[in-house]
Amino acid sequence: MNVAIVKYNAGNIYSVVNALKRLGIDPLLTDDAEQLQKADKVLFPGQGNAREAMDYLKAHKLDEVIRNLKQPVLGICVGQQLLCKHSEEGDTDCIGIFDVNVKRFQPARHEDKVPAMGWNMLHMTNENGETITNEHEMNPLMRGLGEKPYVYFVHSFFVPKCAETIAEADYILPYSAALHKDNFFTTQFHPEKSGKVGEKILSNFLEL
Repeated sequence: MNVAIVKYNAGNIYSVVNALKRLGIDPLLTDDAEQLQKADKVLFPGQGNAREAMDYLKAHKLDEVIRNLKQPVLGICVGQQLLCKHSEEGDTDCIGIFDVNVKRFQPARHEDKVPAMGWNMLHMTNENGETITNEHEMNPLMRGLGEKPYVYFVHSFFVPKCAETIAEADYILPYSAALHKDNFFTTQFHPEKSGKVGEKILSNFLEL
């Protein structure tokens, strides 16, 4: 399987490379449009600043490349946020696959720390925002995770719940932990740092 990872000015990419290697995949890390277009699967991970990332993507025309990909794409962390319409981080227009705006967490209590950092539980949802427990009703990306799956988050900004939300988490308020639209899948959390649950999600993506 030909798996490509979008190479741009965002951190944490090599932990994704290593996670895929543990699954028997030797991914190509590239910013070449042709290589990305012909890959079987594309991952779009990252940590960092949304404005700086979008400036880089636009300067290298990678925003258009990503927007027009037809194969399964998985955005991770900042990758999820950049696939949305707009981010409050730097008042930034993003790639716009998902018609939703990224917001900054506003602490409601003294114990609400930003960034949100650590393990949190996923709740699978349908397009009506209802929690679902029947695995056959879940999005293919989120199946087989077991009861009360916990995953690892590090983020100061979040995607509000929307029709494309396939899993939510709750920190200060419920928000989108994962999204799906057409060939685009995303996670706000880091599957590459989320143990067996994260490994299963990456495996599910590779099997799409």
